[in-house]
Amino acid sequence: MIEMKGISKTYRVRKREAGLGNAVKALFSRAYTEVEALTNMSFTIPDGQIVGYIGPNGAGKSTTIKILSGILRPDKGECTVNGMVPWRDRKKCVSRLGVVFGQRSQLWWDVPVMDSFCLLRDIYRVPEQDFQRNLNRLRQQLDLGDFLTAPARTLSLGQRMRCEIAAALLHSPDILFLDEPTIGLDAVSKLKVREFIRAENRDRKTTVILTTHDMQDIDALCSRVLLIGKGRLLLDGSIEEIRAMAGENLSTEESVADLYRRFGI
Repeated sequence: MIEMKGISKTYRVRKREAGLGNAVKALFSRAYTEVEALTNMSFTIPDGQIVGYIGPNGAGKSTTIKILSGILRPDKGECTVNGMVPWRDRKKCVSRLGVVFGQRSQLWWDVPVMDSFCLLRDIYRVPEQDFQRNLNRLRQQLDLGDFLTAPARTLSLGQRMRCEIAAALLHSPDILFLDEPTIGLDAVSKLKVREFIRAENRDRKTTVILTTHDMQDIDALCSRVLLIGKGRLLLDGSIEEIRAMAGENLSTEESVADLYRRFGI
């Protein structure tokens, strides 16, 4: 279970006007501004749920994920993941998490994908028997085929994304964070990824938190949606409830940006 109660996080960001004169001035007098990334964020996600966590760029989604994974410590509030405080019990907490970022890679670029898998096995200290069992299952379900022996840089985007998802699940995490897992994929690859996520949640009861700007991902996968804007939780409900609140019929062909626009964020 994931619980956040009254979480707030503010960044102190250095600012400077453009131009050489301002650059010289900044050497002697630095100005800062404070940016509220999260304000009184509170929600609970029970085990085994697929939740869409959506909001425009800069809304606070990445900050939330970093707090939940122990990378950041909030300024105030309480947070527990599987009964642990992420930033206090980070090693133990992270061992039960899997993370996939659509625009970042956890695969080593110039070595065969299998070598990256073996290194992740050692990092997470996965017993060899469990590793082989998970590898065989993921190879079959994600149709990894023969490209496990190819360097990551030679893979297509769809192939690499399937390998990224497999890499995040080799240690059998209880919770999976997916940040735009279908970005840039063709229609066939998107369907395969969505089908696998549904099966992983159904068969293994893996909790999934999905951030995306693709309304079709949300419609196909999420039983619940959290909508945030400017660091605040605005709505919490099913996609049908959020469509009703928008006041118009929002089709799956429209983007999440249309949803943001209708709510004025």
